[in-house]
Amino acid sequence: MNVTKELHDFIFNGHLTYVPHLSIDCAVFGFHDNQLKILLLRSKYLDGWALPGGHIQRNEHIDIAAQRILKERTGLDKIFLKQYQTFGDPDRLKTQSSQYFLNAVQLPIPPNNWLMERIVSIGYYALVEFSKATPTPDLFTEECVWWDIHQLPVLIFDHDHMVDLALQTLQAQLHYQPIGYNLLPDKFTMPELQKLYETIVDKPLDRRNFQKKILGLGILEKLEERKSVGPHKSPYYYRFHEKNYENALTAGLAFGF
Repeated sequence: MNVTKELHDFIFNGHLTYVPHLSIDCAVFGFHDNQLKILLLRSKYLDGWALPGGHIQRNEHIDIAAQRILKERTGLDKIFLKQYQTFGDPDRLKTQSSQYFLNAVQLPIPPNNWLMERIVSIGYYALVEFSKATPTPDLFTEECVWWDIHQLPVLIFDHDHMVDLALQTLQAQLHYQPIGYNLLPDKFTMPELQKLYETIVDKPLDRRNFQKKILGLGILEKLEERKSVGPHKSPYYYRFHEKNYENALTAGLAFGF
């Protein structure tokens, strides 16, 4: 792959393939070592990190564009994706210098280039199983890695605001839709599921109350197998009942903490 040629074609001819003034940015959440993680990319040309994102092809549905972008960044398809906000502040990209970008790529880019104009971004959040994702940088980034949601680096543009709203939306989802199918492995224990919920809402939950509520939703199947974690501590494994889980996503729940 000739990176210089690919970069040149994207900058000077990208408007022929992609919709100008419109982009997608995705807050991709994963769960690992009892921590809620978010996938970030380190920019080659700007001083900071960013959410995975990209542009929409001219004949492409925006949801398909989001799925394509995330498959390129994670290697996964069939990802749980949900729109949560549109970011349209006319000054949202002026927190970073366009001239800095022009100088960094070392190409004679005119100031009226399609990438230098105002861009409205459609925000999605995604839930993926950490162990199955393969973080992959794109043309404009050096690396793509997971970060603890509570220990984020400096983010470019308005991406810190995007992350805050995505997390708030994820927290709100817990009250009307189940969460976990896309974040946990195929089988898990009740303490592991509770820890996931506690990590998202950022507070401890009563064990008995949580178990009563989650079992009352009818979205779990108890397995015969136990997890061996030491003497007198062998919790049963559970898995999600896929059909009931999908029904709960569609019909909604009344599930508060």
